Amino acid sequence: MASPDSSGNRIQNGLRLAVIVPTLNERDNVQTMIAALDSALDGIAWEAVFVDDNSSDGTPELVESIARTRANIRLIRRIGRKGLSAAVIEGFLATVAPVVAVVDADMQHDESKLAEMLRRVEQGGAELVIGTRYAETGGTGDWSQSRERISRFAGWVADRVMPQKLSDPMSGFFMIRRDVFVEIAPNLSALGFKILLDIVLSSARPLTVSEVPYEFRQRHAGESKLDSAVALEFVIQILDRICGRWIPPRLILFGIVGALGLVVHLLVLRTSMGLGFTFGQGQSAAVAIAILFNYVLNNLITYRDIRHKTAGAWFKGLLGFYLVCAAGAVANVGVGVLVFAAEPRWWLAGIAGVIVGSLWNYCASTLLVWRKK
Repeated sequence: MASPDSSGNRIQNGLRLAVIVPTLNERDNVQTMIAALDSALDGIAWEAVFVDDNSSDGTPELVESIARTRANIRLIRRIGRKGLSAAVIEGFLATVAPVVAVVDADMQHDESKLAEMLRRVEQGGAELVIGTRYAETGGTGDWSQSRERISRFAGWVADRVMPQKLSDPMSGFFMIRRDVFVEIAPNLSALGFKILLDIVLSSARPLTVSEVPYEFRQRHAGESKLDSAVALEFVIQILDRICGRWIPPRLILFGIVGALGLVVHLLVLRTSMGLGFTFGQGQSAAVAIAILFNYVLNNLITYRDIRHKTAGAWFKGLLGFYLVCAAGAVANVGVGVLVFAAEPRWWLAGIAGVIVGSLWNYCASTLLVWRKK
């Protein structure tokens, strides 16, 4: 059966390629992206699947209007779901094309390389083709030295945990055989921004990889979505791969925040005692401030994806966190007393109490304070 080509006409070959384009407020880039794909993939039966995370600037409405007249333009509109990696996974699984690719909607990836990448899959035997900025003629464009150093450092960190060598493990521009992706999909964590990293780490075997160099370009329109969250989610992704099967990354972050909270507690206690307060008064102030500190940091870091944003939700969450931590303190003391009665070693009883109290705080916080909708 014939399939639409880039101009909407019919050609005799079946659908060969699906290009997944994740979007969040990228309205001004949509038509430019489609025109670029028309040019780059002329003569190839392809479709573009825009996966939109409920943009507020009219992006999904524009894609819908184009899709009504273009059979090879599709839209997945996600409401209540978010995240770049998850969007790419959903797009890959929503097409029947034998080969799938992902490109950023902001035009920073070089879509003219897609035909060569497809040739390497269909004729060269590659299972995964990566657009690389760090091999041969590839480059990072007008990046500052600091941004390039950060990118290379992240690549170096990723290289330490990856089963096979890649010149650009942090690339967001790649192509993969869909049957290979479906084989890997059940093992994906869907965390963070770096879906390529997730795919390679989740594969049960080394993949046949080819690399195509390209020059990273400036954003065409709109605002960058990159912020400190990218670094945080990269850390979470690496933690998940190192120890996720034993300890959830969120629990690790919760523990790190708790350790910082302990430092705050001791500083407040020492300051209070220095100002002439009694130990009881200083301890009370230290507990209250440390809990506030932990709540703020956990809301920003540990539970960032479901954080409390509005003032009402924030204060309601804070009250809930105080109640959770109060119950955790009771559990801490209770378990400590029981352990000390059975085995009178103060350090053992103290550690047991801290562990139980911390686990209670984490579980109760996840279930009650930062519940997923």
